[in-house]
Amino acid sequence: MGKPITTQKRGKGSPRYTAPSHHYITEAHYSHGEKHGTVVDIRHVSSKTGVVMQVMWEGGKKEYYLAPEGISVGSTIAQGYPEIGIGNVLALKDIPEGVPIFNIENTPGDGGKAARASGSNAYIIAKNGNKAIVKLPSKRVKEFNIGCRATIGVSAGGGRTDKPVVKAGNMLKKRRARGHLFPVVRGVAMNPVEHPHGGSQHHAGKATTVRRTTPPGRKVGHIAAKRTGRKKR
Repeated sequence: MGKPITTQKRGKGSPRYTAPSHHYITEAHYSHGEKHGTVVDIRHVSSKTGVVMQVMWEGGKKEYYLAPEGISVGSTIAQGYPEIGIGNVLALKDIPEGVPIFNIENTPGDGGKAARASGSNAYIIAKNGNKAIVKLPSKRVKEFNIGCRATIGVSAGGGRTDKPVVKAGNMLKKRRARGHLFPVVRGVAMNPVEHPHGGSQHHAGKATTVRRTTPPGRKVGHIAAKRTGRKKR
């Protein structure tokens, strides 16, 4: 009798494969309106690689935003005003070309979607009508509506990946914090009862491409792949 593969165990709803969202504090998205505020707290949130700052606005309301490098408790920021300064939130139409930005909205008012990871930033390289052409951290060039907002600066926490993991125990804790399974064992390294690719020869022994309607116990490998193998130039 075979054993459930990892995808079947994951679908059961076990806490091992579920992110601890009850520890998450905020999504750190933009709110609406033009306002000035003061940074009252800076903290780490387990659901994000970046650093989060708590801002108290003029009316006394507190909200969480992604923090830029160089911000500190007591710093003042502005949202909606055409003021260039670290941590200020402006529409792309008011941001000069070449100024580093992060947490960019995909559509005006969605709260910020692009360039949110720690240490990331993008640049406006040109503006054309109602579009702003932005170079993202991945070097990809993408068009955004000039009404989309972004934060001036570089997302804080950029040195996160510089520290070596050193040992497997540290990696285990790192993965558990985000609901990830670690370590991930290759299917070809398993026994035949544990995985469709398992066996003593340590290779699949059969086609690794499966159809979209394959039942869960066999749905592994290249699922509904259009092509496999190396791409010929």
